Order: sequence, then C-alpha cells, then structure tokens
Amino acid sequence: MREQFVARFEKADFGYQGKSVLTGVDFTIHPGEAIALIGPNGSGKTTLLRGMLKATELLGGTMELVASSIGYVPQSANLDLTFPISAKKVVEMGVYRELKPFGRISRSQRKRVEDALERVSMNERASKRFGTLSGGQRQRILLARALVADPQLVLLDEPFNGLDEPNRQKLLEIIAEMKKDGVAVVASTHDLSLARETCDTAVLLAGRQIACGPVTDVLDDDTVAFVYGDTSVNRAS
Repeated sequence: MREQFVARFEKADFGYQGKSVLTGVDFTIHPGEAIALIGPNGSGKTTLLRGMLKATELLGGTMELVASSIGYVPQSANLDLTFPISAKKVVEMGVYRELKPFGRISRSQRKRVEDALERVSMNERASKRFGTLSGGQRQRILLARALVADPQLVLLDEPFNGLDEPNRQKLLEIIAEMKKDGVAVVASTHDLSLARETCDTAVLLAGRQIACGPVTDVLDDDTVAFVYGDTSVNRAS
C-alpha cells in the first residue's frame, strides 16, 4: 500500500531567477502532522514555504504536492495595515479563488466564513478594521482566511512572532485542532520551545537541509548549535 502524504520532497533545490537559495530538501509531510522549519534568518525557511506555493523556482530534485488546497499565513510584519478593510473581508478573500469573474459570494461560502471566524474566536471582532486589531488578533484572522478554503495543508510563516501569551495559547489550540482534523501544518519559527510543544517533526535549515526527524531527536543542543552558532535562540526545554 502506498504511503499517504500531502507533500513530498526528494533532493529538492529552490531559488530565484535560476540562483539556488536552498538545497537538499528531502522529507515527507503526512496528514495531521505538524512540522517546524528551524533555522536562522536567511536559512531558506520562507523560500521553502513559498516553494510549496510555487512562488519560488524548483531548480532540482522533485516536489510532489498531493494537497489540492493549501492555506498560507504570511508574516504579519509584511502587511499593509493602513488599507481600509474589515477583518471579515480579509477572511472572505479565502473564497475568492472559487468565484467566477464578477461572481458574488454564495450563502454556503458566507457560512464557511462565519465558521472560520468562530473557529479562531474572532466572530465578535469581524466588523473591526483589520489594521486596528492587535498582532495576535490579526494573526488569527489570517489563519481564518487560510482555513475557509478547507485546506489539507497550512503553511505558517513565523506565526508566533510578537504574540502575547493568550494569543500564543489560542494559536497552539488551533494548530492542535487542525492536526486532529487531519490537516498538515508546516510552520517556520525561531522559538524552539514552541516547536517542541507544537510539532511532531523538525527540519533544520541553513541554506540546505541539515537534519529532519522527530523534534525530540533533532532539536538537541549539538545540532541546534551547529545551525545557529552563537545566535541567541530560545532553547528552553
């Protein structure tokens, strides 16, 4: 029987304009699995996430994507918070790809939007302007936008950055719920304690794949020191 997976890489290289940025990516993503991408700035974490969205070039090896729907939550620091749009409208963007030209959101799609807002406990703030929400609230709205398309795979780019403790805990709960529902999660993060708490598998990157395996095996002091050197990292157990 063939192994069930949502994505698989075999010696994959990714880059931009023909120039390699990340090499030797070789692992498999399974349904209900949470994977942490660990590495310093410039190590290739975002490049790999964008590679799964086919926004960076596959320059070598193979990438097999089985997931028919992929949700993506970008770093909130890269967003324009001055744009006048409500939180609910941001979530509705998650169904736009399903619409025909000049089409309108259907009743069933609106129900999915409401369900996604409820899932992240943001229905009471749905009418608020997106840019006025706290960092944690914006992150939850972006996650709702990803979830409204009923994805098999969700990609999170530094999802815990700048979050206070209540929003961190809420995000951890949502990730746990996604895993129970069989959704695969891939998150880039610098926070090793959260990676240990949240994820099943860790992939260490430093311009190439250094290691991949269970978080308890991969995130040991020697391996992390090899990747980060003297860089200050949260290494709490």
